[in-house]
Amino acid sequence: MLTRDLLLALREGRSVPPEAVQAFAAHLGASDISDAQAGAFAMAICLQGLSEQGRVALTLGMRDSGKVLDWNLPGKVIDKHSTGGVGDSVSLILAPMMAAAGAYVPMISGRGLGHTGGTLDKLEAIPGLKTQLSEVEFRAIVAEVGCAIVAPSPDIAPADQRLYAVRDVTGTVRSRDLITASILAKKLAAGLEGLVLDVKTGSGAVMSDLGQARELAQALVATANGAGCPTSAVLTDMSQPLIPSIGNALEIADVMRAFETGQGAMVEVALELGTQLLKQAQVFFTETGARDGLRATLQDGSAKARFGAMVRAQGGPENFADRWQDYLEIAPAYELRAGGTGYLSEIDGTALGQAVVALGGGRQREDDRIDHSVGLSDIARLGTHLRKGAPIARLHCRNAKQAEVALRAIESALTLRSEPPVLPDLIIERVMPTKAEKHG
Repeated sequence: MLTRDLLLALREGRSVPPEAVQAFAAHLGASDISDAQAGAFAMAICLQGLSEQGRVALTLGMRDSGKVLDWNLPGKVIDKHSTGGVGDSVSLILAPMMAAAGAYVPMISGRGLGHTGGTLDKLEAIPGLKTQLSEVEFRAIVAEVGCAIVAPSPDIAPADQRLYAVRDVTGTVRSRDLITASILAKKLAAGLEGLVLDVKTGSGAVMSDLGQARELAQALVATANGAGCPTSAVLTDMSQPLIPSIGNALEIADVMRAFETGQGAMVEVALELGTQLLKQAQVFFTETGARDGLRATLQDGSAKARFGAMVRAQGGPENFADRWQDYLEIAPAYELRAGGTGYLSEIDGTALGQAVVALGGGRQREDDRIDHSVGLSDIARLGTHLRKGAPIARLHCRNAKQAEVALRAIESALTLRSEPPVLPDLIIERVMPTKAEKHG
């Protein structure tokens, strides 16, 4: 189809051949598609939506707009993706767990978005560690260590980079079809044989509404399987941070503690996602085998050792896994104490994340420099009974004046009530492909 005819048909909600959508998407990264045409394309999809076939075609076209990796490794090449939340560092513990269990994890990750932290920003709290690697370096680390967590190169799904910039200035960011294609194009360009999606819901998630999160999970699973990548999803609760910290170096510290203890909500989510993925990719053939295999990597220290090897291979300290306390810079602490007595019943995760961004722990503009040392630690868990004056969190920042402003914002984000809250399940539900989706 001519571009003008395609845009007109999409705007009017008429059926269009999937191959026409795929061809347009594949050319989005090139100069033969104008900004006006890209904006019209995004707006038409935002207003009228796409069929399931159209969504698959859009994803494949964006994937094929750049380089698609292939691998020749003695094991399954798999990955996970999270839709985002505060205190969510699952990737940092799950990738080495899966590598230690026998899989290969080439994780192309992202930076902070809005109130949520970015995996790359957290890793860069480790002195010397590089996330911008060449393809040769990326391949070598994955082959040797079993996992690497890196930034996308410009030739991975360039159509997504172009379309995302257009969506940001045309008010079309929140389209489910465009979100789905954007997430999956980059992941499928990594040449995966299996993918699991952590779709978060709750006050600290990007998508707080459960119904919308479920619809997104279903769209992601259907589209990824339709594009040829075996994929499932897990809906998980983000009504409080997964680890008791928000902020780059602070979260790395809690990840290292989780490697050592094998306990906590982050570990439980990692076990659920990893179990799904390792069984799905047939690294293990039963759920029990997959879960036991993953837990063993924490108990025997092999997951922590893989993380240390990955840090070393990406330019970080040789002995980070064993001496991590020596390397992480953490700003001075200011205690936040409960203003009354009661049960911690509600945490506004978005407000906490925004408070950390305001301290410099995230970006308010694309070119902002991050202060990796700031954030929150020792955040009390929902349901904790607190007496007036009891510690409820610790704020880490550079100066007392900044702390005073931040403490007021954080206090207003934490709600105490006289009755204990009813806590949602951490693992809400699984979203599996239908038989039709499994077979394309």
